[in-house]
Amino acid sequence: MRICIFGAGAIGGYMGAKLAQAGAEVSLVARGPHLAAMQADGLRLIEEGTETVVPVRASSDAAELGEQDYVIVTLKAHSVPGVVDAMSPLIGAGTCVVSGVNGVPWWYFHKHGGDLEGTRLETVDPGGRQWDGFGPDRVLGCVVYPAAEVIRPGVVRHVEGNRFSLGEPDGSKSERALALSKALTAAGLKAPVRPRLRDEIWVKLWGNLSFNPISALTHATLDVLCTDPGTRAVAKAMMLEAQEIAEKLGVKFPIDVERRIDGGAAVGAHRTSMLQDLDAGRPMEIDALVASVQELGRLTGVATPAIDTVLALVALRGRVAGLY
Repeated sequence: MRICIFGAGAIGGYMGAKLAQAGAEVSLVARGPHLAAMQADGLRLIEEGTETVVPVRASSDAAELGEQDYVIVTLKAHSVPGVVDAMSPLIGAGTCVVSGVNGVPWWYFHKHGGDLEGTRLETVDPGGRQWDGFGPDRVLGCVVYPAAEVIRPGVVRHVEGNRFSLGEPDGSKSERALALSKALTAAGLKAPVRPRLRDEIWVKLWGNLSFNPISALTHATLDVLCTDPGTRAVAKAMMLEAQEIAEKLGVKFPIDVERRIDGGAAVGAHRTSMLQDLDAGRPMEIDALVASVQELGRLTGVATPAIDTVLALVALRGRVAGLY
């Protein structure tokens, strides 16, 4: 089984290191000083206070790596449409593209059923680049739970979590999903194959939709924004709008909004990924996490006044910073 991780930053590097340690035939696509460090000295993984050096095959050029059985995409959502062509050397007739990207996935309405079957989402897949370039039948969904960070080029520190939930768009337990689950499990990761992956997508999105933009606007950490009465109320309003949209699409939430916000508070003084990107001068993941939910609101006829307001503010914040 040949596995390529496209976008081997923090999460992709963590997954790649674990797979390589377990003896899997894995390759990484990365760039810049991080790639150069991995090529020169291997990938260093810091996990539970222990640093391990893992030899990895890494390149910036997919053509050097050849066709794969699985291509696991761990880029930020806004980066993927622009690299579809660059990924083509990795993709053969039977290649499965695993979408480990935050937010509403571009393939959301593939094999969804109902009136919106086959609908393409412009906010996350402008011009249908991924839909046409990969083809939705190739895709296997993935909800990424671990937290990790690149602390210096070639060095990934694992923070918490080791679960990568997998799911077919039609909910089946396919051979390709089970085979990848087995490989990830052998690497010491949790990789359940879920029949209702969209439910998990929404539970994670609930927090990303609200906590990320509010933190970027206020610079508050999770424990603060989830307990301050004002920002907690804004997050709750956004999440209730999202819940109405999702339930119209058949999603079932295993917890309520208050518990979800309490879960965010329990994480502690964490700076969300959008706040980290703003501070570091990296492009902000506004479309996949916020604008996509607004688009789904329009498609389902659900009013989203709280989401609309916060989106307008954070989009302007991103534009003023030159990051959106």
